[in-house]
Amino acid sequence: KMSKTETPNFFYANETDCREVQIPNEIFFTIAMVSLGENLLVVVAVIRNKNLHSPMYCFICSLALFNTISSLSKTWENIMLVFTNTGHLNSRGDSVLKVDDVMDSLLCMSFIGSIFSFLAIAVDRYVTIFHALRYHNIMTMKRAKAILSAIWAFCGCTGVVMVVFFHNVAIMMCFIILFVFALVLILFLYVHMFLLARHHARKIASLPGSTKHHNLRGALTLTILFGVFIACWSPFFLHLLIIMVCPQNPYCECYRSLFQIHVILLMSHAVIDPAIYAFRSAELRSTFRKMFLYTWAQCVCV
Repeated sequence: KMSKTETPNFFYANETDCREVQIPNEIFFTIAMVSLGENLLVVVAVIRNKNLHSPMYCFICSLALFNTISSLSKTWENIMLVFTNTGHLNSRGDSVLKVDDVMDSLLCMSFIGSIFSFLAIAVDRYVTIFHALRYHNIMTMKRAKAILSAIWAFCGCTGVVMVVFFHNVAIMMCFIILFVFALVLILFLYVHMFLLARHHARKIASLPGSTKHHNLRGALTLTILFGVFIACWSPFFLHLLIIMVCPQNPYCECYRSLFQIHVILLMSHAVIDPAIYAFRSAELRSTFRKMFLYTWAQCVCV
């Protein structure tokens, strides 16, 4: 299963000269806790600041929530591993296996949710740039809520199906195809944005309240996020693809021995995202600053 710190047999089944790379549980736990704190900050900031109550920030908040679920799942798993290693939990017990299935389902849901949240953000940026004058009519809060509801419902169902039928090759292929489809669509949107953004910006540059700089800055921010997304997720999905294409090849087995590094990259993605938001969004930086100052003042008063 994907949430196991030890590489599952399904991912690493054949003998090879390449030893499996082992990452200490403490590293998994540390990354999960940092990710949890950062993404909770993003969620709280979006909820508290009414200026951030827009479709784009709702999609960003959704992405942060999926990252939070992923971090919580990984943190709980590491706690269970500590108790298992000390002999306080039976790793083969029914209750432990059921909890593990729930954690795996939540982790799968968060992975798929992250993909679709990025897709929703890309579509939002696309509409902002190419339909700037009609943006508020096209991307309303009502439609944004409907999109988010559909994403969460689909990801929840998919997470359960993937855990129940995890050893089914067809399910694995669906997961890979889903990722590739979303990746190609996001890539198409970004390429189209940067090919026509300047041309479109010139048309609205003379209009009052022109958002040219804001639109281009938003596209650049989301492109950075997309690049980080590819760098962190591609090794894991290449791992899945290798399982399908060359399960017996010793060279492929050497790549599969890096499974835990691929999981670390996935988790690191949830740490990098909030840092990019804070660096690129002035409104979020201002909200974070006010939150920290308020917390500091409360601590001093106490």
